Amino acid sequence: MQNDSTNGGARRRRDPRSERVAMTADGIRQDFAWHLRYSLAKAEETATDLDRFSALSQSIRDRMVERWIQTQEEYHRKGVKRVHYLSLEFLMGRLLGNNVINLRLDDACREALADVGIDWNSLRDLESDAGLGNGGLGRLAACFLDSMATMGIPAIGYGLRYDYGIFRQRIVDGAQVEEPDHWLDNGFVWEIARPEYACEVRFEGRAEAIEIGGAMRWRWADASTVKGVPYDLPIVGYGGKVVNTLRLWKAQATDEFDLDDFNRGSYVEAVERKVLAENLTKVLYPNDNFSQGKELRLRQQYFFVSCSVQDILRRFRVDGLPFTELPSRVFIQLNDTHPTLVIPELMRILLDREMLDWDTAWSVTQACTGYTNHTILPEALECWSVPLMQRLLPRHLQIIYEINGRFLRDVAARFPGDIGRLQRMSIIEEAGRKRVRMANLAIIGSSAVNGVAALHTRLLREKLFPDFAEIWPEKFSNKTNGITQRRWLLKANPRLAALATEVVGDGWIRDLSILRGLEAKASDRAFLDRFRAIKRANKEALAKHIARTLRITVDPDSIFDVQVKRLHEYKRQLLFALYVIVVYNRLLENPSLDIPKRTFIFSAKAAPGYAMAKLIIQLIHGIAGVVNEHPSVSRKIKVVFLPDYCVSLAERIIPAADISEQISLAGMEASGTGNMKLMLNGALTVGTLDGANVEIAEEVGTDNIFIFGMRTEEVEAARSEYSPVAIYKSDPEIRLAIDRIRQNVFSVLKPGLFEPIVRSLLEWGDHYMLLGDMRSYIDTQDAVGRLYADDPYGWARRALVNVARSGRFSSDRTIAEYAHDIWHVTPCD
Repeated sequence: MQNDSTNGGARRRRDPRSERVAMTADGIRQDFAWHLRYSLAKAEETATDLDRFSALSQSIRDRMVERWIQTQEEYHRKGVKRVHYLSLEFLMGRLLGNNVINLRLDDACREALADVGIDWNSLRDLESDAGLGNGGLGRLAACFLDSMATMGIPAIGYGLRYDYGIFRQRIVDGAQVEEPDHWLDNGFVWEIARPEYACEVRFEGRAEAIEIGGAMRWRWADASTVKGVPYDLPIVGYGGKVVNTLRLWKAQATDEFDLDDFNRGSYVEAVERKVLAENLTKVLYPNDNFSQGKELRLRQQYFFVSCSVQDILRRFRVDGLPFTELPSRVFIQLNDTHPTLVIPELMRILLDREMLDWDTAWSVTQACTGYTNHTILPEALECWSVPLMQRLLPRHLQIIYEINGRFLRDVAARFPGDIGRLQRMSIIEEAGRKRVRMANLAIIGSSAVNGVAALHTRLLREKLFPDFAEIWPEKFSNKTNGITQRRWLLKANPRLAALATEVVGDGWIRDLSILRGLEAKASDRAFLDRFRAIKRANKEALAKHIARTLRITVDPDSIFDVQVKRLHEYKRQLLFALYVIVVYNRLLENPSLDIPKRTFIFSAKAAPGYAMAKLIIQLIHGIAGVVNEHPSVSRKIKVVFLPDYCVSLAERIIPAADISEQISLAGMEASGTGNMKLMLNGALTVGTLDGANVEIAEEVGTDNIFIFGMRTEEVEAARSEYSPVAIYKSDPEIRLAIDRIRQNVFSVLKPGLFEPIVRSLLEWGDHYMLLGDMRSYIDTQDAVGRLYADDPYGWARRALVNVARSGRFSSDRTIAEYAHDIWHVTPCD
């Protein structure tokens, strides 16, 4: 026995990357069996499917760990400059399938599991979506992490490890009901806790002046503390050579339990501090419709920022460089305004701990920081009340006032007497209750500011921040968003990915522009038949999912007309719903109307406190209930609302879509990325010239996209005299559609339920101008139907052109532009 043990130890010592972690089907099979027995203590006979999922995931993680360690060692050895990507959202989705694809182990996993009688596809569907994001912002961050790892960009993502991510959506009697997202119930196999790198974060207290070495310095005294514990996720790039890190912070109390309180019988008080501390990372975006919610959100943001900045500086100190060298090693990208407190936090540490003078600290802070804006809606720009910040972050407010004072003195010297300019550019909003404008702070404190689509960036310069763009034109640039083709084509649509590889090779997986070679097949009917067959197979799969989920039968030969995105009035899901009513009315009047069958597919979550958005969801369900039950209408059209929209559901819907609805009011959407995902998968866009739709139209040409509605300039010109009532009165189809809602056709048992929707359109000004664009939208949709019915090969050619010309919208291109223009980092070989 002793010899057996010794020999086994020798075999293990021979190479940590031995047979069990080999990149082969046999290695995976061995590692799977090992984890099932020794990590989970299960025999094959007693193992559940969840056990098998966990064992396989740990086997895949094993293959990432060695590369992860090597990547980080290489970064440190070479002293590389790293990007630190700070985002309150990372909508990662399911990771097993993505990690396997990026390691190029898909065939090996399938073979290894088939040998033990397990279906690889069903096993990976057991994974919960890591719903650590709300929508586009978090999904963009996840795409960027994938691209940075694939391209060898030294990077680390920072976020929060929420106990509950974006809520789970149930539909009860047509209404959205929010339930907690228990995504951690079965553990999270990909993460590794790093308690040795925990940070202490302070709140409240007071700032006091002290004398150090004859100079006055500030100290943050009498503060309460919370501990931040990091959990690391490996982010593997395609090919498996580079593994970057996503570090997520979890809040813990510094004193978990007060024994004195407990012994006195004060059981609640004994754990009160623990509960209050851990609330910081309890849920993604607490409802801020009340003051406690606003305070919790500010605490959450500062906790996230402080932990991340402390961690960045801890790593920097290891090399013993002076802090003036920080910009040569560190760049911090702020994904929207949520991490803007990085600026006063970094200043606080450089001034109060590292004893730098103001000018040096400010120069270092600006050089290390960049800000990405994601909205042009003024009401969506974050502001925090001065009294709240004074109470929670007293030293930071002092620093913000000092930044503001120095900045405004410079502006006043440059534009003497221009009080209006000073008021607009001030970090502190003085009108009414004083508030801290986080976007202004982000612009002033950063070396670079970027928008996320060409139109969006122009509007930032000309409409939202013209004063800042005037004094710092070089600071503003555009970085149009992108998506990772590894997730959204290679993983989500394997049939189309295989066809593309057959024609142009697999180089598109790293360079999406290579798909341009598919255009050579645009006139090849045999190829287009194969292309169409793939779309139909994807539609059949989605139709089965709809039948299982909703017990609604839809025809895969119908047009799958899709709008999937966060529900907001400016995204105009209501316009899509109104068109459904128009078609319904036409079919009521003429049941034999010759139109192609169409399935209208919605999927969206509304913010819990957003009453109008939730009411629109109810209206969509009301319409679906009437349309789908009508004996003649339902033979032509169906309405489907798939609940609980998430990354894994998007991966089902997007490959099956024929039409991509991108119908926001022009000038409202920053970029959008759903439009890019749908384009890549062969859907034709019906859209306004808003966000990245403008660039998609430029790329594919006007013959391969359906554009309708007012342009941004036309929207602005029409505002002053816009009359939705006049449109309602003059257009019979629009009037009848709205009257159906008013007549309670879709709310028979709840008369008046949708009256706020009608009033928003006719009495409250129709702010998002649905009626202003509706006739153009109806006519465009009618043209879409005619093309689909009359020229199926023409439709397929247009769809293929969209796929072929999607290269511009890869997140790899976006990251290359950030790296070259803003971060000034190079890939690490």
